[in-house]
Amino acid sequence: MNRRTHASYLCLLCVAFLYFPSELLAAPRSTIKAKSAIVMNADSGKILYKKNPDKPLPPASLTKILTLYLLQEAIKSGKIKPADMIKISVEAQLTGGSTMYLVDDKEAALEDLIKGIAVVSANDASVAVAEHLGGTCEKFVEIMNVKARELGMKHSRFINPHGLPAPGQVSTARDILKLSRAYIRDFPEALHIHSMQEYKYRDITQQNSNTLIKQQSDVDGLKTGFVRAAGFHLVATAKRENIRLIAVVMGEKNIKIREKEAMQLLEDGFRKSTKKVKVLRRDKN
Repeated sequence: MNRRTHASYLCLLCVAFLYFPSELLAAPRSTIKAKSAIVMNADSGKILYKKNPDKPLPPASLTKILTLYLLQEAIKSGKIKPADMIKISVEAQLTGGSTMYLVDDKEAALEDLIKGIAVVSANDASVAVAEHLGGTCEKFVEIMNVKARELGMKHSRFINPHGLPAPGQVSTARDILKLSRAYIRDFPEALHIHSMQEYKYRDITQQNSNTLIKQQSDVDGLKTGFVRAAGFHLVATAKRENIRLIAVVMGEKNIKIREKEAMQLLEDGFRKSTKKVKVLRRDKN
């Protein structure tokens, strides 16, 4: 590169920083190690960052966001009530994986099961509510897939209501983002549950697996997931200066990287969004 070309390059770079600082400060694609990731301004719908957003992966416990969506929808329509007592079948008790320890319970209040699903990712509670709402777990899964199509989740297929490994169960970061945005938009009050740092059922206290809510005061959801075949997933949402962002990272190597990269994407997204808001305000004045 000769001196004239080098000088021209530096000049263009300075102009770029002057007019487009937020874009240049956004997280470089190479620094995000997740198999797939995407960030959205939930208010405007603008995508702020994406990496392999349509890569199919087992959704793990992110599946439960759809289960919770259907539960909240049924409550809103009056079909079920939070105080309803839900039968706990043997199948639910023996589900395995993350649990709220319903093994000795013949029934439990729906509101307790919802907290168990949202906060401690309880698989036993997921089966119990699926059987209650759908009649059988299989029927509920059919309802899940219909709702997924309604929400525009074109690349998703669900086999169970909790996300434990199952052949053919697949989703993408973009589809999970669509689901998460709809869930927060339609049932914003649910974030009060997702932001609980711990949940005590009977005499057992369990911590929220989404530890970002402890580390960052503006993070108030949403859901974690893990299966060996895909890695560690996280949907993180936060609100700052009346701007809500949703970040989805899928296929991380461990919990710490999952949290670090999700928070990095949120911070970069807020930096971009707030700078654009300030520019718009300045232009109006």
